[in-house]
Amino acid sequence: MFDYIHFAHPGRLWLIPAVLVPLAVWYYFKLRNFNATMKFGTLDDFGANRLTLRKILAWLPPVLNFFIISLIIIAIARPQSTSEDETVEKEGIDIIISMDISGSMEACDFKPNRLEAAKNVACEFIQARENDRIGIVLFAGESFTQCPLTTDRATLVNLMTQVKNGIIDDGTAIGMGLANAVARIKDSDAKSKVVILLTDGMNNCGEIEPVSAAEIAAKYGIRVYTIGVGTQGYAPYPTTDIWGRKVYEQVKVDIDEATLQKIAKITDGQYFRATDNQALKNVYKKIDELEKTKMLSMTISHSEDLFHPFLLWALILMLLNVLIRMTVGAVLP
Repeated sequence: MFDYIHFAHPGRLWLIPAVLVPLAVWYYFKLRNFNATMKFGTLDDFGANRLTLRKILAWLPPVLNFFIISLIIIAIARPQSTSEDETVEKEGIDIIISMDISGSMEACDFKPNRLEAAKNVACEFIQARENDRIGIVLFAGESFTQCPLTTDRATLVNLMTQVKNGIIDDGTAIGMGLANAVARIKDSDAKSKVVILLTDGMNNCGEIEPVSAAEIAAKYGIRVYTIGVGTQGYAPYPTTDIWGRKVYEQVKVDIDEATLQKIAKITDGQYFRATDNQALKNVYKKIDELEKTKMLSMTISHSEDLFHPFLLWALILMLLNVLIRMTVGAVLP
């Protein structure tokens, strides 16, 4: 927001030279020949050229008149202060993060493991999306909603940190995870609706096939970004040996990339493969760049009249002029 001064009727300012120039000429000739009609004293022309208070005050009323006329003309030109506010209207995006929390997400090819790495990166993503509504859907052998769409980022982050493996039956129901996310976002009035689907496996349970869920998403204009989490080949997975000790065994990484790619293609989204923590961060960064919040800038102007101070000063100078003429500036006829 900024302020600047302008005149509603700037053409009226030409009255200042149009009035003051002739008036100045008239005053010049009048004061040049100024003499009192009654003289006192016996010494002829003694001190005739001496600068006296009366001579000084004789010039003061005309000067005051110049200021008074100028102030009145400036006032009728209507000086105004205009402030311009730039209003930015932001159109948010509705996003559902649908995250796989099956047992395989405990694999340690990410630090400390896939699930914790996915949670940490998702929290960073949530905190960066200030103008969007975000929700959380979790799935393993079945699916449920951890948090519906909300702009409360603190609550979202808190609920995301509470996510852990084992809270629902194990398995990988990708279709159910996507279908639940679609159900949570399909009736949204947002112009842009997005699902981020993250998994490290293959669909092996659930009543809805992943491709069928993708077709439903496409019907509602929902774009799905799919993320396959896991290294290429084998990954260390924590287990317990016969003595109760925690050990790691190498488990083959099986991600149904073909299905995830098909889901992304059907919904006009993209498929990403993340093989480590940094790669996963880069994926979310890419999605963040692809789904920018739309902004519409509007400028609203407010004007305020400022002629009152000019009229006030003109009145003060008029009173001062009258006071001078009635006292020390008085001239005997």
